[in-house]
Amino acid sequence: MKEKKKIFSLLSVLGIASMLFAQPAGAITYGEPDNNQHPNVGALIVKSDATGEKRQICTGTLIDSKVFLTASHCTSDLPEENQVWVSFDEDVEPITNKTKLYSGRAVTNPAYSQRQSDTCDIAVVLLDQAVKNIEPASLPKEGLFDQLAAKGKLNDQTFTAVGYGVQEPVNQPGGPDYPYDGLRRVSVSQFSALNNTWLRLSQNEAAGDAGTCYGDSGGPNFLGSGQVKQILWQV
Repeated sequence: MKEKKKIFSLLSVLGIASMLFAQPAGAITYGEPDNNQHPNVGALIVKSDATGEKRQICTGTLIDSKVFLTASHCTSDLPEENQVWVSFDEDVEPITNKTKLYSGRAVTNPAYSQRQSDTCDIAVVLLDQAVKNIEPASLPKEGLFDQLAAKGKLNDQTFTAVGYGVQEPVNQPGGPDYPYDGLRRVSVSQFSALNNTWLRLSQNEAAGDAGTCYGDSGGPNFLGSGQVKQILWQV
């Protein structure tokens, strides 16, 4: 427990605790293949209890050579040993012996409580070996949104979400189907609203906005669009 508190105290110093969280969405919707624009965004992978096969469950971001940032609701129900893997391959479906995997241990935030409004929904994977040749994402400074708002730049701000989740649902006679191909995808959204807990982003396809869905949990929202490197946060 002391180790966990130390880790999340460090994240607070880095600015994670002061960040606002993006609105939870129920994969990248209306998005496009990332084409290696964001190589520091990876897939969180676990071993299935039923089959023993590895599968992708969430997304996350490399913030240090051996630290992978994701969400606590992705890690809180893992087995006690918390053994997981991370891949920064652009395609993780299927996971084969050619998939580049980094093993590690998931550390769930001890303050996480599984409430929908829980701002403590952050977790890290401590990797067993350093990730080389991939530049970690940078973290924002405290008060970033206040500074943008004071300059009148928040309402027109764009945000870039990256993840490995399912795509927009396709309506079928038996209900919606959620296509999944394991590709890392990217989408851009406009600012919608902000409160003390959530950063809300538009997913209005008619306005050219996109967003996140199942499997993108724990992945980043980057500030701006294009070749952006400063990470915000989404659950």
